[in-house]
Amino acid sequence: MSFAVYDFHTDIRNILVTPQIRSRFLRMEPGQVAQTHSHDLGHEIFLILQGTVEFEIDGATQVVRPGQLCIALTDQLHRVRVIGEEPVIMYLSVTPHIQPTHTFWIDDGRKQPPHFLPDSAYDVTPDPFVTTEQHLDHHLNAVDAIDVAVKTFVMAQHEQVARLRQALADGDDDAVRKAREAMWTTLSPVFKTLHTMGDAWNGLAAALETKSK
Repeated sequence: MSFAVYDFHTDIRNILVTPQIRSRFLRMEPGQVAQTHSHDLGHEIFLILQGTVEFEIDGATQVVRPGQLCIALTDQLHRVRVIGEEPVIMYLSVTPHIQPTHTFWIDDGRKQPPHFLPDSAYDVTPDPFVTTEQHLDHHLNAVDAIDVAVKTFVMAQHEQVARLRQALADGDDDAVRKAREAMWTTLSPVFKTLHTMGDAWNGLAAALETKSK
């Protein structure tokens, strides 16, 4: 991805869509109310750039103005309503972005069925030459990679934690630092492998949604 600068006056769209984060500029019109929902996995950050909105998050209500930010944590129901006659523009991000990102609810407190969306809903253009079978293969390849990565990770972490405990018991600060670095060396590839699976899963979920229409 090349270095780009985005302007909330003109780039009203999804800016970055990856398993790690979905970020966008969003415009809402006077009187508009977004449907109450939550996120099973992600935290959502809202930064108001123009206009005034009323947020209801986890049962509490606050008015948020330009330059102010609020957060809806994982599983917190939230809703936003535009106040006044000025359109609202906000920056928002959901981390992580794993389909189905949004969870909607029935009035009696039960979850609605999972709400999957096609890539077009996130301003992403899918590769038209990738078939459903290929999406399935990509997903299983990513799952198998996690299996390998986790097995290696578990064995290494047990050994590294034993070294760290010994270093702490010995009061050896240099050995403690080295043990921590070694733990990170085996931990970071697991997260990268998980992100790869998230990307494969999002692609598969979106492709199936497109075919179901």
